[in-house]
Amino acid sequence: MNFKKDFPIFENKNIAYLDSGATAQKPKMVIDRIEKFYENSNANPHRGAYSLSIEATFQYEATREKIAKFINAKSHEEIIFSKNASESLNLIAYSYGLDNLKKDDDVVISIMEHHSNLVPWQFVTQKTGSNLKYMYINDQFEISENEIKEKITDNTKIVGITHVSNVTGTINNVKEIIKYAHKKGAVVIVDASQSIPHMKIDVQDLGADFLVFSGHKMLAPLGIGVLYGKKELLNKMKPFLMGGDMIEYVYEQKTTFASLPNKFEAGTQNVEGVVGLGAAIDYIESIGYDKIYEHDKELVEYAREKLEKLDYLDLYMTPNRENHSAVISFNIKGVHPHDVASILDSMGVCVRSGNHCAQPLMRFLGIDSTCRASFYIYNTKEDVDKLVMAIEKAYKMFEKYIQK
Repeated sequence: MNFKKDFPIFENKNIAYLDSGATAQKPKMVIDRIEKFYENSNANPHRGAYSLSIEATFQYEATREKIAKFINAKSHEEIIFSKNASESLNLIAYSYGLDNLKKDDDVVISIMEHHSNLVPWQFVTQKTGSNLKYMYINDQFEISENEIKEKITDNTKIVGITHVSNVTGTINNVKEIIKYAHKKGAVVIVDASQSIPHMKIDVQDLGADFLVFSGHKMLAPLGIGVLYGKKELLNKMKPFLMGGDMIEYVYEQKTTFASLPNKFEAGTQNVEGVVGLGAAIDYIESIGYDKIYEHDKELVEYAREKLEKLDYLDLYMTPNRENHSAVISFNIKGVHPHDVASILDSMGVCVRSGNHCAQPLMRFLGIDSTCRASFYIYNTKEDVDKLVMAIEKAYKMFEKYIQK
């Protein structure tokens, strides 16, 4: 399976793009849908009684319905549009966390969390006098059952967990974490940013109270994100941003707010992004998650086998193949990741280098940063071969300077 032909950037750039964990490239189907919207339907939704605004509203709300079906939400009212997963997580922290945590309550997150699911909880726990606790990973880069049960207690009110680590690629058993957290009376927030491009998500089957993701990692445009929340929780929450379309009535001294989902969507929204996200879902569904999974599994296994043969590499990934997604972090021993990434770029191989917005995890692992190759459906074994060749070149350039 080679889907590269569907992505115009690869006609214009001769690159092995291995940074889909940061943002995915866009298929022509998505690009065309956005262009069509601007050429035929551009207007401000919910604001006009004229036909063009009505058409924009229809496309905007039809995509909300599509997303609800895509993740099996009970209602389209449980789908809130945001800029990205970071904004969705901040919305939860401010609108739910500040009002529902009290002194000495516990918030439990994993050490693998992206800063967006960590820094807001630092702020909220400091403001409320509650405690921020961490589930740590074992030497297989996984959260053990004992760690889950030790950290999530009767005192835990909120659990935040990434579905897939953006550093190690570990697939966390979020369904079991949710089940156990609910036994303890906690609400669970799932960051699905790294998982939803690669695997089918059913929020009702998972039992998630909140789930967030960014569209741009799953082939949609930049600047569009989604917050799913159970309706009974969203109804009790105060708005995070105010003004524009989230208003019902405004008086001189008080204001009433619109019902769900508008209550959390202040101001003119990124309608282009919403329409593009709908097209991205159409593209994913036209392929099917089964085929995406098969592609990922074959390609990542090929990459693992190739990279594991390079004894000068440190690899940061679980040995459990079934719990590993399409992310591989690595370092050439004794060489800074930024230098490695620059050399790889000179050979047309795009990888990320840095701490990947996961500094606490890096410190826990005893490192500052890594190189990260992240794969998606347009990647091929040839891309992996280019990666390996580029790593070999980088190693040879630095070999005589490396202390052994």
